[in-house]
Amino acid sequence: MKTLLATTLPLIALIASPALAAPQQADMIIRHVSVIDVEQGRANADQAVVLRGADIVAVGPDKTIAKDWQTTGTIEGKGRFLIPALWDMHVHFGGGPDLIEENKALLPLYVAHGITTIRDCSGDLPDTVLQWRHDIASGSLFGPRLLTSGAKIEGIAPVWKGTIEVGSKADVDAAITRLQQRDKVDFVKITDSTLKPDLFLYAVSQAKAHGLRSSGHIPMALTVGQAVDAGISSIEHLDYAYKAGVKDEAAIAADFAAGRIDRAEANRRLDSGFDTATAMAAYRNFASKGVFVTPTLNGSRILTYLDRDAHANDPYLAYIGPKLRKTYDWRIQRAAGADAAAIAARHDHFERMAAILPLLQKAGVTIIAGTDAGFLNSFNYPGIGLHDELSLFVKEGLTPAQALSAATRAGPAWSGQLDRYGSVAKGKAADLVLLDRNPLKDIEATRAIATVVMRGKAYDRAALDTMLADTKAKVADWNKVP
Repeated sequence: MKTLLATTLPLIALIASPALAAPQQADMIIRHVSVIDVEQGRANADQAVVLRGADIVAVGPDKTIAKDWQTTGTIEGKGRFLIPALWDMHVHFGGGPDLIEENKALLPLYVAHGITTIRDCSGDLPDTVLQWRHDIASGSLFGPRLLTSGAKIEGIAPVWKGTIEVGSKADVDAAITRLQQRDKVDFVKITDSTLKPDLFLYAVSQAKAHGLRSSGHIPMALTVGQAVDAGISSIEHLDYAYKAGVKDEAAIAADFAAGRIDRAEANRRLDSGFDTATAMAAYRNFASKGVFVTPTLNGSRILTYLDRDAHANDPYLAYIGPKLRKTYDWRIQRAAGADAAAIAARHDHFERMAAILPLLQKAGVTIIAGTDAGFLNSFNYPGIGLHDELSLFVKEGLTPAQALSAATRAGPAWSGQLDRYGSVAKGKAADLVLLDRNPLKDIEATRAIATVVMRGKAYDRAALDTMLADTKAKVADWNKVP
């Protein structure tokens, strides 16, 4: 009996120890919230999510989690829904040095709309954007986490500014070295204004060989399959995915390369040549090789239907600086110059192109949400544009869960960061959005934002409205300048 007491009493003392029973310390807890499991497409009710610094440190049933943690801040989530923060994986900054401040004023618009990571797909301010990436990471500039390609790789004397011009394989090698070693870019952007098709394929293959992801605009003289085989990581804009579904794509590319047809004729043949069986085979190849597609569908929709909606009275123009608005003119004037037949043709093209979205999903291709928002791209607004993109995804045949995944999980997956982002789970980044409604039932719920948590700091509705108001005030002041 003495032996039993001797061994039991110390154990009881340990169990009753106040030090062991004391709650753990954290910075914030979100209580009684429905956590959206985006991967499984379900809502887990009455959860608690505990944050410490920029990390999620605990997630689980409120009744078991909350009692174990002591925090300095509590957010009541009852009746609300918590999702991983949104990513816009195709944005642009540019317009020249005179527009730097107007571009910088766009950064808070992303955060105010629940977007805590953006992927800059190159403009004409690459060094400025690289500096912003550093400043945001260090905390000296407010904005979403910024991934960037830096300067795009292009041919000699291209249309687009802010490029590294290459005319040989040696030039490509030097460009890749600069981007990787000096600029430490997050991926490589390759475009086709004047870049020779063989150098396009070489640049893609060299990016892959150096462990860099790549995206770009595929030259008309190449098939999309050639770019995929070379190792391209993401196809930007749905037009290229549509092109891959054209039965005679290779013949059209060869005729264009040989100068037997011009771009207008090539596009006419592409428009009329789509074949579902060809497309599904191509899309399954995308999926098997891990090639993602960023449709940028909303930007295409806006330009397609400028004849129906000129956007002159859009309330969101109040957040876009006057010099940035001026960059819209190029595309507006080009659309306005189309005759009735051209307008009808572009309507038809958009509708047929948008219809391939469910085919990509069915084939297993990962679809990335990205807007193409920024300078030049008329009325394609930073922030709200991503929600418009998701609405279009659902309109064209994706489920709300699939659309939500495109904006929360696809970006981290493409970037190799799913271990850190894309779900509400222990060990993940404290980048979150608290919604008033369930986005799995209605994708429009992503617009009903109560709170955004970015890098562990919470911004309630009042703070988000202040971000919007601050940018609006800056634009109002700029509008006063003659």
